[in-house]
Amino acid sequence: MNGTPARESGFWPVVRVSSGNFLEMYDFMVFGYYAAAIAETFFPSHNPFASLMLALMTFGAGFLMRPLGAIILGAYADRAGRRAGLLLTLGLMAVGTVSLALTPGYAAIGLIAPLLVLAGRLLQGFSAGMELGGVSVYLSEIAPPGRKGFYVSWQSASQQVAVVAAASIGLVLTSQLGHAQMNAWGWRIPLWIGCLIVPILFLLRGSLKETAAFSARKVHPSTRQILAALAVHWRIVGVGVMLTTMTTVSFYMITAYTPTFGVGVLHLSSLAAFVVTLCVGVSNLVWLPVMGALSDKVGRRPLLIACTAAMILTAYPAMLWLVGAPSFGRLLVVELWLSFLYASYNGAMVVYLTEIVPADLRASGFSLAYSLATAIFGGFTPAITQALIQFTGNKAMPGVWLSAAAAMGLLATGLAGRLKAAPEAG
Repeated sequence: MNGTPARESGFWPVVRVSSGNFLEMYDFMVFGYYAAAIAETFFPSHNPFASLMLALMTFGAGFLMRPLGAIILGAYADRAGRRAGLLLTLGLMAVGTVSLALTPGYAAIGLIAPLLVLAGRLLQGFSAGMELGGVSVYLSEIAPPGRKGFYVSWQSASQQVAVVAAASIGLVLTSQLGHAQMNAWGWRIPLWIGCLIVPILFLLRGSLKETAAFSARKVHPSTRQILAALAVHWRIVGVGVMLTTMTTVSFYMITAYTPTFGVGVLHLSSLAAFVVTLCVGVSNLVWLPVMGALSDKVGRRPLLIACTAAMILTAYPAMLWLVGAPSFGRLLVVELWLSFLYASYNGAMVVYLTEIVPADLRASGFSLAYSLATAIFGGFTPAITQALIQFTGNKAMPGVWLSAAAAMGLLATGLAGRLKAAPEAG
């Protein structure tokens, strides 16, 4: 039986559990990459800035549903099991993907079009509220002793596969289709591809077994008990939000926002922006498991402190250097440096968060902390950054936003040191 608890050997379980995480991030990246085309299709306006901001705010609106999904779906995973929760989130994500891919434009059905897009984004956000936390917790509970950092890092690494896939498809489409074709229908092709791989992802995730750590616990709390426990442990959740802010802001800055920033702000070609984004995805994919494994050797906190300090000191100067003479080479250098800092921090942070959240509410507590950070800061990073640039006239403002997020992460690392580590389950 697929639901029978067992300790699986090898790396194949990591691939299976991370497969749905790929779909979640793939959809988010496609929306972020083609924000300008989506703005023209669903949010037409005589003011291009207003149209783009509506699209970016819709991108961010999906993140507002994450905390609700984290509480409801996270409590379900803590009560019914990790496997059941992960299958449910995959189903909800698939519905959101299909709805966005098939919705006609504003010119065809009027106001219903942007409303349907918003509804699809909200549903995806709701499911994503538990997806990331559920995958992280599952990986932490099946990891062999001394390799938890390496295993959990593949939650984020699977997202980078999505970044690379979406950027690669964008690169091909941009080189083959004209601007008018991309804006008219070309941006839908990546979504249609996402729809086609959904059955494969269900097949992979459906073969998962329940974790031995979850099954070993004799009592699984009810939803009411989990909600009460979350209220009791509000300090841990709050520190988790602060820890995660650095991750979410830097990730969406260097991935989802890069094409918009490269083309709209730096006035580089779409092809150049997609090549940089592709390189960032590859860089993230390489560094995340490497630094996750390093955190198993040197500890989580030294990496967290070093990376946040480096981001505070270098983000704004790097952006000033970039906008001083925008070029493909400078954008690539800056983004790869930010990628290294993001991946090094995240490789330690995600597993660290699973370790400070109590075992009985690990899925809901982790998911709530991560989702709140994403909803408040990370998901709106493209919109916030675009607005900061517009209203200040300073194209280097992304560096200020990154430094502020890093300062919050550094403070949280200090506060987390005072929290009692959660006992291991199983």
